[in-house]
Amino acid sequence: MKKRVFAVMTVAAVAASMAAGSVCMAEERTTFTVGFDAEYPPYGYMDENGEYTGFDLELAQAVCDMQGWELVKTPIDWDSKDMELNSGAIDCIWNGFTLNGREDDYTWSVPYVDNSQVIVVSETAGIEDLAGLEGKIVGVQAASAALDLLSDGGDQADLAATFGTLQQFPEYNSAFIELQAGSIDAIAMDIGVAQYQLKEKEGFKILDEALNSEQYAIGFRLGDEELCNTVNDSLFALLEDGTFDELAEKYELTDMVCLGDELTEAVADEEVVETETEVAAE
Repeated sequence: MKKRVFAVMTVAAVAASMAAGSVCMAEERTTFTVGFDAEYPPYGYMDENGEYTGFDLELAQAVCDMQGWELVKTPIDWDSKDMELNSGAIDCIWNGFTLNGREDDYTWSVPYVDNSQVIVVSETAGIEDLAGLEGKIVGVQAASAALDLLSDGGDQADLAATFGTLQQFPEYNSAFIELQAGSIDAIAMDIGVAQYQLKEKEGFKILDEALNSEQYAIGFRLGDEELCNTVNDSLFALLEDGTFDELAEKYELTDMVCLGDELTEAVADEEVVETETEVAAE
């Protein structure tokens, strides 16, 4: 289990600095509309009761409860997420959304999950590493971080050039159907989603060699700093009161969460500087 030391005083200071800018919005806003992929467990999906749930949606609900907002869960076509956000139909994109490579495209919350892109294959496919994908048909979700990684200009474009085909799907459930049928040989996807899917499906494995390492954050419209700061404030408060870690444990993401890690490192660095200063003074 990943152990994290939570910098309470630092978070309190961050929350205090955000408070002045977020009070007005907290008073004016009554709803918070989250755009998400409804087929992206464990972050967002429809449960057996027909209700939308998941780690990100429960976390969004906790933020709304803290701010006194009504959460509006809005499933979107992932390929149209930017249109939905920029039109004002949703307030943010919150559903296992990778910030790496998109830093300048959105106003981002603090990162809260460490993630990586991996390859899922059949246990009987005889594929043991990335080199084994040469000439194979690899599935990927449209408009996903995995697709960006494997497309021209992406960090793994050279690897994708060895594939027989890189086939896009609207969502990963369809890709798994084709993988089970043998119509494709592998799927490139987020590790958290892959782990969730493999709990429900037998006969598949995740290759040990990952495609990359990245982080999840919440994407707001460029310049929407006020709303972003209010949500950040709430996330830190939920980390401090234990809600964040409880949800991470519920969805088996404890070893992947990173909220507060940067603050802890900042405190450690500050303590080192202070120690060195004291030694120099002596």
